[in-house]
Amino acid sequence: MVDMMVPGFYVLNCRTLDETWTSFCAAGFSIMAESLDMEELLTAFRKFAVHGDTKATGKELNGKNWAKLCKDCKIVDVKNVTSTDVDIVFSKVKQKSSRVVTYEEFRRALEELAPKRFKGQSKDEALQSMFKLVEGREPTNVGVTKVSKTAAVDRLTDTARYTGSHKERFDETGKGRGREGREEIVENTGYVGAYRNAGTYDTKTKDK
Repeated sequence: MVDMMVPGFYVLNCRTLDETWTSFCAAGFSIMAESLDMEELLTAFRKFAVHGDTKATGKELNGKNWAKLCKDCKIVDVKNVTSTDVDIVFSKVKQKSSRVVTYEEFRRALEELAPKRFKGQSKDEALQSMFKLVEGREPTNVGVTKVSKTAAVDRLTDTARYTGSHKERFDETGKGRGREGREEIVENTGYVGAYRNAGTYDTKTKDK
């Protein structure tokens, strides 16, 4: 009945409802996006928390890994944030008797460093920028040791790179020569080593 009696009022309310719904949806998507970002931040925290420690639970971050996180995620930029700043903030947010920080303390540490790292931004903007540096990141040396070992093994087992007496132990295909490659075998044939016509004397005699 309202739309028939007062069409203008109905249209106005439709527009109002539409704008309200749009705002509500936008707010909802914003909350969802923020939630996903926080999940990525937590995941990054856990990855650094267990780095180099098989007994770590991922719930606490020690000072060494906190410093590594700040370096790997480029929070430390020398100009605005130094390694000293990172150490000071870690000591500030952790419990006095503790050597680690929880996730909440970790976030407070980022909040402390944010204005210093992103000068010129508002407090909230700086904090979001700081979160972006960390979200989805992991320790940078994951897998490096394995690659390094593989390269070293390849280098040591590549017979083409061998020199001196080691080179003589393998043929051109890389196959070992056995005893021939390890020892200088002396043949008592009566010929000097440089003589190349060994075994041809009898043949020449018969031909005559």
